[in-house]
Amino acid sequence: MALPSTYADRNCSLARALEVVGERWTLMIVRDAFFGVRRFGDFAAQLGIPRAVLTSRLKSLVQEGVLVRDDDGSGTVEYRLTDKGVELWPVVRALMGWGDAHYSPAGVKRATRHDQDGGLLDQDGRCQDCGVLVPVPDIRIEPGPGFVAADSEPDRVSFAINTPRRLLEPVTRRADQVSEVD
Repeated sequence: MALPSTYADRNCSLARALEVVGERWTLMIVRDAFFGVRRFGDFAAQLGIPRAVLTSRLKSLVQEGVLVRDDDGSGTVEYRLTDKGVELWPVVRALMGWGDAHYSPAGVKRATRHDQDGGLLDQDGRCQDCGVLVPVPDIRIEPGPGFVAADSEPDRVSFAINTPRRLLEPVTRRADQVSEVD
């Protein structure tokens, strides 16, 4: 049974948070935004999400201030996490950790490291080498021991997010690619 869209008990912050990020696909969109996905077509291709659903979720995340929609005037539209959106990283990290612990017997699918010294991060986001609580822009994510590469040649977005990179670093389009209006 689906959760109601509003809750009679307004004293539950979890219920209110689920109104924002609890719909199917929403946290996957947020996760991919952390991985650097910014363009509508890239979200759609990466997630395999129906375009109408993606449009709805992006609009909702923008209305809630989790994402900002940037239009450069030339038809290029990008979505970026706001500070409010970046605050969701501990939630995303915790859910990824829970999934790894219970559904990835070969180990973590994606490892997080302190980009400055390469130290692995613990479940709280603290570098195991230097002890610093690492801010999101200084976190490098990379395939872990449980990561299984696709059998086929990856598209450019999959290739980018499956290569060691800093969180929030945008997946960029090569200059020779045709721009699409999103």
